[in-house]
Amino acid sequence: MPKQNIQKERIIIASDHGGFRLKEKIRNFLEKKGYQVKDAGCFNQESCDYPAYAYAAAKEVSLGNFSKGILICKSGIGNSIVANKLPRVRAALCYNLKAAKLSRKHNDANVLVLGDLFVKETMAKRIVSLWLKTEFEGGRHLRRVEQIRDIEDKTNELFKKDRPANI
Repeated sequence: MPKQNIQKERIIIASDHGGFRLKEKIRNFLEKKGYQVKDAGCFNQESCDYPAYAYAAAKEVSLGNFSKGILICKSGIGNSIVANKLPRVRAALCYNLKAAKLSRKHNDANVLVLGDLFVKETMAKRIVSLWLKTEFEGGRHLRRVEQIRDIEDKTNELFKKDRPANI
């Protein structure tokens, strides 16, 4: 039986200086597995501000240019906050395998966030692998994800109406 050429999905990845080392390890790991990975920065360990890089990657997921993203900083908390500001982004901060699996099965998370302080390289690779291969379960969970989309829509409408014209 001939081998099938299975196209791996494209993934966008980003970090700040605190997550740079782990980002490079994960990026290389994914490329060796055949994924196409776009690196949205940062590109060295010089001190930088995480919001710019988290936004750059999460924006690409929000716009639908990438189906999944991975963000890495020291704790993962800041990146999670930034990514979840964008519509259609469901970023999940995962420190273990169970959280990673449930974030995909139940929440259809499309951005995985890792904290370098809490997840070492070997575990990070296991989390990433499991997260990428876990499918969304749908069913009752789809109803809840749709409720999240409705909240996003309502929030966007609310802020369009209440925002002063000069902002």
